[in-house]
Amino acid sequence: MASLTSRGRTAVAGGVTAVIAGVVLGQPALTSVGVLLALLPLLGLAALRRERPVAVQRTLDPRRVPAGQPARVQLTLDGEAGAGALLLEDRVPWALGVRPRFVLPTARRTWTTRVDYTVRSDVRGRFTLGPVTLRAADPFGMAERTTTVPDLGDLVVTPTVVPLQAAGRAGAWTGAGDNRPRAFANGSAEDVTVREYRHGDPLRRVHWRSSARTGELMVRREEQPWQSRATILLDNRASAHRGHGAGSSLEVAVTAAASVAAHLAARGFVVRLVTADGPPAGDAWHDRATPADADRLLEELAVVEPVRRTSLATGWLDATSRHGMLVAVLGDVADDRATLRRLRHHADPAYALVLDVDRWANGGGHSDVATTLRASGWRAVRVAPDTALPTAWRELGTMA
Repeated sequence: MASLTSRGRTAVAGGVTAVIAGVVLGQPALTSVGVLLALLPLLGLAALRRERPVAVQRTLDPRRVPAGQPARVQLTLDGEAGAGALLLEDRVPWALGVRPRFVLPTARRTWTTRVDYTVRSDVRGRFTLGPVTLRAADPFGMAERTTTVPDLGDLVVTPTVVPLQAAGRAGAWTGAGDNRPRAFANGSAEDVTVREYRHGDPLRRVHWRSSARTGELMVRREEQPWQSRATILLDNRASAHRGHGAGSSLEVAVTAAASVAAHLAARGFVVRLVTADGPPAGDAWHDRATPADADRLLEELAVVEPVRRTSLATGWLDATSRHGMLVAVLGDVADDRATLRRLRHHADPAYALVLDVDRWANGGGHSDVATTLRASGWRAVRVAPDTALPTAWRELGTMA
């Protein structure tokens, strides 16, 4: 009875009633009609039990989109002829819109159908699409069978990236790469870097001490390509921000961090992301900047959530080189002056975008944290709800 529709249950009840009435009243015709009426839902159930499974393949194009941009979802279904049409429903998170529904004809012996729809999210995050629910009904609508196909797909919605312009002195905001070699020829033995011998290397560059230590022929590398490093520190503590939803100060901070990370990565910096909890597990500096760095950072920022911490984590500083730029996107840091001094000590140079979070709470107030940071050696600017991020970035550049 659970597989019968309301029409099927009504037919069964009416058929049984007709059979009983026909027997009591001695009306064979009424009994025959009741039997036929009661059998129709059972025939529908029998037809549905012969249904073959349907294979579903999901394609997302693209799998990563900026907030506010659409992504196309395509479902390819393969199956065999059944009793009637299939109703398809795909489960999507509420942030991506309503659940799409399609009616699929299955008249041919074997069939392949492709359906597609568009999703869009104004909020960042990682969203799981699926599973697909297929509902089959018999031709008379007496019975139905529901099947869930566990075909899942992840869509990553990254924060909005605001284009930033180069600012400051020439080269001050540029990751040098191979164009700025660091010479070691005049340094001490400890400064010399070596590598394995390659065919064609001149013998005068052989580093005999390293060769004797390793048992393999090693040569002196007289130039070491220098690579600029930058750390993006995002203050994602719940207590440090105000507001809710897409208009909160935390979301503005995430957008600022994403924009700065994309800007620096495009200019050749090796960029890492650090939140209030520290760097992601397994995070380490890369030797060289790659085109995939910006995408990796945006994916990390897509899933950043507020954390319940009272202070910024600083344990990662012990493993971080001092020779790197620090760009901090901060919320309410009035009680973190000691931490900020330590951060400044480990950075060269240290920049800060300080959000005036009280303006997000009640529209009033004026934070002087940026002024305090500048007095302690930071290059800091205040960011209010009406401050354009490119303007704040340009102002930071004038301090370089």
